[in-house]
Amino acid sequence: MARTGGPTGPTLAIVAREARVSVPTASKVVNGREDVAPETRRRVTEALDRLGYVRRPRAGAAGRPSSLVDVVLHSLDSSWSGAVLHGVEAAAAEAGLEIVVSAGLTRTRGYGPGRGRLHRLAARGSAGALFSRANLTPSQYAWLAQHRIPFVLLDPLVEPPPGVAWVGADDLGGGAAATGHLLALGHRRIAVVGGHRHRLGTAARIAGHRAALASAGLPYRPEYERYAGFAPARARRHALELLALPEPPTAVSVCSDAMALAVYEAAAERGLRVPGDLCVVGFGDLPESRWAAPALTTVRRPLSDMAGAALRLLLALTAGDPPASLRTELATRLVVRGSTAPASN
Repeated sequence: MARTGGPTGPTLAIVAREARVSVPTASKVVNGREDVAPETRRRVTEALDRLGYVRRPRAGAAGRPSSLVDVVLHSLDSSWSGAVLHGVEAAAAEAGLEIVVSAGLTRTRGYGPGRGRLHRLAARGSAGALFSRANLTPSQYAWLAQHRIPFVLLDPLVEPPPGVAWVGADDLGGGAAATGHLLALGHRRIAVVGGHRHRLGTAARIAGHRAALASAGLPYRPEYERYAGFAPARARRHALELLALPEPPTAVSVCSDAMALAVYEAAAERGLRVPGDLCVVGFGDLPESRWAAPALTTVRRPLSDMAGAALRLLLALTAGDPPASLRTELATRLVVRGSTAPASN
């Protein structure tokens, strides 16, 4: 008797191991993709038959299994979203999947997709969903569970509940690296401008900054810590306030590239040079960090790699083969450019 792929039968990952191929390649065969070598297709097909795997149909056209994946972004008007889509597109092509992209999450409650969007996702018969920078509500988590829709969170805004798969970056290590770089240059008066105080990424970056200061034996100075909600205009105002202190900082670690460039503007308003009078480190390594004058020293978050990892994790969940850990954090890396220099005093 044929068995159904999933909890009651062989998963796609088991089929892939049996055929000595990757899960994305096995997925291509199951979904009828043509870009598979004949010999590879034969091995996968024989493994499917031998193991009795039957792809569980979803609500696609004529009952066919879906090769669609929904990607829900917070917006499409930023280089951040472009980097995410680049990674998703590459991973989807490798897996033989098509993606449906939507944007504009509701900001009323939870900063997550509205109920109407979730209903459309289910009606499309998508194999699963990837939610980028979302903060789903308990009712939304329950709705997804009730409709048995696999999903993964990419760069979530708050710590997801247990049992939820998500992919992020090592923001703690990145925050420590940014401040550690400034300390190595001899700076001792180092301020930090964060995003939203209680958001997951900001909290980790600030914790890394504080840890680096503590390791250097420097006291915590609350007047040097500001939060701008990732709004460049607010970051500029905070930078002006910092530079007006009786003992202003000689360097600022900023939790986003866009806010770091706003700190450039504040320095220019005060007649200060970057990096001669004020050193600045950003976070993200988006394209605008390289276009700035001087080019911005920043912490690289591998957004495209994170997006690809999230889609592959989603594929594993749809194949019934969840990893041992549902939490994935990719390494960050300090990129040194022209906005930092040794302390002059």
